[in-house]
Amino acid sequence: MLSLQAEDQEQQEGLGAVLARCCPAACIIYLEGDLGTGKTTLVRGFLRGMGYRGKVRSPTYTLIEPYECGGNSLYHLDLYRLAHPEELEYLGLRDLLQRDAILLIEWPERGQGMLPAEDLRVRIHYQPEGRRLQLTASSEKGIELIRELSESLLPQS
Repeated sequence: MLSLQAEDQEQQEGLGAVLARCCPAACIIYLEGDLGTGKTTLVRGFLRGMGYRGKVRSPTYTLIEPYECGGNSLYHLDLYRLAHPEELEYLGLRDLLQRDAILLIEWPERGQGMLPAEDLRVRIHYQPEGRRLQLTASSEKGIELIRELSESLLPQS
């Protein structure tokens, strides 16, 4: 597990960008936290880190936003408004999993039983000064991602 601190929105986006640069293709990342903790802020930084320069929308109502950046397919899912996990079948989740895509999934507990296992789980907590991000690996890919992220965040001498 890796714990990180973001003092403001800009730092949180920066952490997302570093995470993106360390992320392999075909990676599944669960994003957890209360409303307003900055899950979409982290995704915006992630997309910027992959070179995406367009508008980043929260998929609160569409449930999924696709992006192509740096030769990678990325899908941002927000399952907050999902009434039942079986609704994921209508979104074409199975098709997304057949590609070497990166999936960033907000509110994964709402898709329980229908979602694939995550490689990395990012839990975002409110702090008096900013946010605390706890990253937990759930696969070999996730372990490697945390290792690379830790090395990327070490001060350069």
